[in-house]
Amino acid sequence: MNIRFKELEQIGQSVWLDNISRDLLNNKELERLIEEVGLKGVTSNPTIFQKAIGSGSAYDGQIGHLLSINPSLSADELFEELAVSDIQRAADVLFPVYEKTDGVDGFVSIEVSPILAYNTEGTIKAARRLNKKVNRPNVMIKIPATQEGLPAIKQMISEGVCINVTLIFSQQVYEQVVEAYIAGLEERNKKNGRLNNVLSVASFFISRIDTYVDKELDIAGDATLKGKIAVANAKLVYEKSEEIFNSDRFIKLKDRGARIQRLLWASTSTKNPSYPETIYIDELVGKDTINTMPSATIEAFKTKGKVYNAIEDKVDEARKQMKTLKELKIDFSEITKKLTVDGVESFAISFHDLISTIENKKKIGYAR
Repeated sequence: MNIRFKELEQIGQSVWLDNISRDLLNNKELERLIEEVGLKGVTSNPTIFQKAIGSGSAYDGQIGHLLSINPSLSADELFEELAVSDIQRAADVLFPVYEKTDGVDGFVSIEVSPILAYNTEGTIKAARRLNKKVNRPNVMIKIPATQEGLPAIKQMISEGVCINVTLIFSQQVYEQVVEAYIAGLEERNKKNGRLNNVLSVASFFISRIDTYVDKELDIAGDATLKGKIAVANAKLVYEKSEEIFNSDRFIKLKDRGARIQRLLWASTSTKNPSYPETIYIDELVGKDTINTMPSATIEAFKTKGKVYNAIEDKVDEARKQMKTLKELKIDFSEITKKLTVDGVESFAISFHDLISTIENKKKIGYAR
């Protein structure tokens, strides 16, 4: 196992892969990553599936087989069958990790349709259906942290469904997400439901924040904070997480077997080529966290990564940086709201492109 990834594991941070594809499963790449870097999970989203299904012919055989059984299947239905197959296979590969970590890691995430991001009831129905269809103990259903998504998160947790809450950008929304998680556990506890098998992660997005804030800093004519706000924001969120999960309220649930909702650092590839390739790994190392890395970032971290308990370092400096941002009249709250809206829209566009890709495969004869 690579020494840097071994050090991450020793500190208490898990590495998940921000990618899934049929080729990754067929060529045993997932097994290799488990062996080489101690990979402990996999996440997916509409953009990832759009790239996977849209490139090459790895899915064409299954599309043809499904249509030979039921020619009336829609592109949406075909996509769900393709995605569920990949998720099930990945979950089976990661199941030994799930067992070895006592159900803390070894998860694979699949997202409800982004078209439902502002539809509470639709999200609940889709989450139930996907969870039942995948039928694996180590699957997490991804639900975005929109205001409409929050009640769905609470409901699913109360029903014992493992949830990956996605598209979190601000501390305010993070606190709402944790409230939904804890309230869902409390509701489940009232019904004497098991708590120790209900796992959840809060996917907090990183690099997109710097991409947006850096532009605002350019407009403000101040470059001193460029490339720093995303990490500063994450450090303060981690501090809040520590406070919440050490509170008397959560300790009562913990005594009944409840697990903390770990922070998962998402969008950790470096978008600005002038920043170090591993900046959003190096600066976010911390106990009881997850970092989802794309393959290129994993490779870069093997040789260039720096490992120390960075997330709890220079927290006061992070606070000052956020204060300075406010003094520059840059409204961080509005930025994070826009990033959430843009994130949902981006996933929706990817989903529509994905459905169009599957429709085209049917039309031009890939499925015959």
